[in-house]
Amino acid sequence: MALLVALGLLPTFTPAEPAIVLVSSLTTVEKVEQFNVPEEFYFSNQPSIEVGANSVGGEAMALSEAPIVSEVSVVPQHADVTDTPNPEIEINNIVAVASGLHFNKNVAVKGAAGEGTTGAAGAIDRLTHEILLSLEERKTLVVWMFDQTASLIPQRQAIHDRFDKIYEELGIIEASGASAFAKHEDAPLLSSVVAFGQSLTLMTKKPTDSLDELKQAVKSIPNDNSGEEHVFSAVREIAKTYAEYRYQTQSQEPDRNVMIVVFTDEAGSDERMLDETVKMCRRWTMPVYVVGVPAPFGRRETMMKWVDPDPNYDQSAQWGVVDQGPESLMLERIKLGFSGQQEDEIAIDSGFGPYALTRLCVETGGIYFAVHPNRDVRRRVTRGEVDAFSSHLQYFFDPETMRPYRPEYVSAREYVDRVKKNAARSSLVEAASRSQIDQMAEARLRFVKREEGEFAAALTEAQQSAAALEPKINTLFELLKNGEADRDKEETPRWRAGYDLAMGRVLAVKVRTEGYNQILAAAKRGLKFKEPKNNTWVLAPSEEITVGSQMVKMAERAKMYLNRVIKDHPGTPWALLAERELKDPLGWKWKEEFTDLNPPRNAVAAVNNNVPAAANDRKAMLNRPPPKRPPPKL
Repeated sequence: MALLVALGLLPTFTPAEPAIVLVSSLTTVEKVEQFNVPEEFYFSNQPSIEVGANSVGGEAMALSEAPIVSEVSVVPQHADVTDTPNPEIEINNIVAVASGLHFNKNVAVKGAAGEGTTGAAGAIDRLTHEILLSLEERKTLVVWMFDQTASLIPQRQAIHDRFDKIYEELGIIEASGASAFAKHEDAPLLSSVVAFGQSLTLMTKKPTDSLDELKQAVKSIPNDNSGEEHVFSAVREIAKTYAEYRYQTQSQEPDRNVMIVVFTDEAGSDERMLDETVKMCRRWTMPVYVVGVPAPFGRRETMMKWVDPDPNYDQSAQWGVVDQGPESLMLERIKLGFSGQQEDEIAIDSGFGPYALTRLCVETGGIYFAVHPNRDVRRRVTRGEVDAFSSHLQYFFDPETMRPYRPEYVSAREYVDRVKKNAARSSLVEAASRSQIDQMAEARLRFVKREEGEFAAALTEAQQSAAALEPKINTLFELLKNGEADRDKEETPRWRAGYDLAMGRVLAVKVRTEGYNQILAAAKRGLKFKEPKNNTWVLAPSEEITVGSQMVKMAERAKMYLNRVIKDHPGTPWALLAERELKDPLGWKWKEEFTDLNPPRNAVAAVNNNVPAAANDRKAMLNRPPPKRPPPKL
């Protein structure tokens, strides 16, 4: 079967070439479909370059080594991190050599997968350094691209306010904003401002060296409430538009370096354009830098805190769903819940940015900056601490610890081929895909015993819920079991951690589910209260398993997998979830309690009749709250 993927561009764009890409490999397409690769990645046919020029150990990668980025651009040699309130960012030698393209030879170098910062200002400091490196080589054009969603208003304002310092540090444009060069084409640094959402808008008609013009362009960006962020189409079109600045002369020497800098807080709505965009940027040797958001671990969606940017409306916080992940091409984390556990409903940091945007940076030699104002690797971040227009990620992880767990930034075909070569990988990917579809129900733990028949009926009803859950758990278990023989053959820490966590969690839920069912069945044969006044049975987690030796062995196996994750992968999302799984014992025991079946009625609050109705109405009018409007589509 051949798949035709239309590559239609945005409404305001010029037609793309080619218009259609044909996937010709039947075997590969079948593999892609088997693992439920998103349709937008079906046509991904570009091989990934494994070794970049000047890379170390076969692959070059950069990660921030400090949770907070200073206000001053400093790029020293490698040094140990110290726990100081406002440390400077410390970049190792690999970053200085390999974060960017070699413009002279058009040789692509692997870029950086995740610079962790607490704000866009820190990313701008690092970008200033990147621009300086480019200017040392030749004249440079920087294209500043801004997402038009309203949630990016604070970030756009922060960049607007910081432009003065950027260009003051670069020493290219005078403080007054006037050009220091007689001819526009002689200016060492030119800049353009572009806005994108559902469509693309050039906020500067042509590249400029006027600081005032740049700041006005950023300030004039309109909001786009469509909820569509066609970032990849926009970057591709910009690469085509400014390709002439790369080769204006008759010689083979490029006229200018062109750097594309994207500001966005989502994963992008047009991921199908990823490979075409990578191809276009590599063709013209244009590195892409993205100041974006951390991807939630193994999830596509997070909850963003929304506060209406218009002060005339209600300023109370609201929460909306936003696409900011996942960090890998396909989901590599199962989703389970049982016995009231909520760990899968809470988003945590993956340590990396959304897959498609991060791969765009890596493949073009740029850097992905994962920006979150509440980043703190030392403790849990509560919902109340989250800044407006930011997602709620409860836990963040040390970038240096996460370095070996980088996702595989390769094409869909190559990813599937790698998955197929190891049964542990393929079983994990398939189990993760299935667990996303089948949400697990919570168990009933409290049973009031009024009379025997009613009590037995309640137990039977609870058993039915568990019985419906067991086939789903068994399916996941059998899938993962098929990959167990290849687990020890896996050498990549990310895949080992993923498989062990999945197997440990599935086994744990299997023990709890089957044990729950069996202990309810035993209860129907008779339970006697020790205290005559008690009338309620409550199921509580227990370290002791009393429903059979087979269940005991399965529980020990689950603990083995989970404890191995904690031991082998400390300080990672996998270890965190394994620890939380082990917090609740795997067995069950009955506890007896008393429930008052005839509680007194709640006292009705007395109505205050002392204030006349008219006075109450006037007071309500004086204290009328501002109107409230729901958040736009995020």
